[in-house]
Amino acid sequence: MTNPSEPAEGERLQKVLARAGFGSRRVCEDLIDEGRVTVDGEVAILGRRVDTATAQVEVDGVLVGVAPDLVHWLLHKPARVVTTASDPEGRTTVLDLVPEEPRVFPVGRLDYETEGLLLLTNDGALTHRLTHPSFGVDKEYLAEVDRMPSRGDLRRLREGVELEDGVTAPAKVASLDDRTLRITIHEGRNRQVRRMVEAVGGTVLRLVRTRIGPLTDRVLKPGEWRPLTQDEVRALERAVASAALPWEGGTDPGGTEPGTRRGEADRRAE
Repeated sequence: MTNPSEPAEGERLQKVLARAGFGSRRVCEDLIDEGRVTVDGEVAILGRRVDTATAQVEVDGVLVGVAPDLVHWLLHKPARVVTTASDPEGRTTVLDLVPEEPRVFPVGRLDYETEGLLLLTNDGALTHRLTHPSFGVDKEYLAEVDRMPSRGDLRRLREGVELEDGVTAPAKVASLDDRTLRITIHEGRNRQVRRMVEAVGGTVLRLVRTRIGPLTDRVLKPGEWRPLTQDEVRALERAVASAALPWEGGTDPGGTEPGTRRGEADRRAE
């Protein structure tokens, strides 16, 4: 019996999952048979066809990207590069450092002087989850400072410091030497790490983001980029699986393109 919600045309679900990196078609058939796959909230059956442009596919409760043209690139942003699609002042942007096609957008941002890892993608669903205020993916930074904060100041940074836009959430802070801090936060406030250090009387001289959730790369040099592996994409999807959004699969109310959430993504930074 045909499910009335199933598209008459589309790709077989097991083929879609295999292309997305879940294993051979046989392995993907087993996932479906075991009831571990849902499409638009319904448990899928073997032979189900899906429209990859619109279907919300979950495996073990994790929303996964299934469109055939999705790309996910990891860039090591150099200092003095702008994290926007274009710049009226003619400065180099992160999009100048990656291929023109397919068109991608930065997920969140790093400020002009900050270096380090930045995700660029055309995966709108994943972008929404990574940039939504309720999401708490860890972002790790190495901060070179003009002076090492005292033990009391380090404790304040860990517990939360008062900024003009409110008290920061607890952070992980460790001193690596007399000039370097490793700071891990899960908020996305504008220039947050720099302002946290300033709040305890210090100044950040250099800031490098070294990790985004499960993503890290110690080999990638400033200005270089690479595609994420399928395992990295799956790990990132699992990391955001618990984030609850006020919309699912609809148009982003703050913007029209992935990574351009007006008034939010443009403010989300270190």
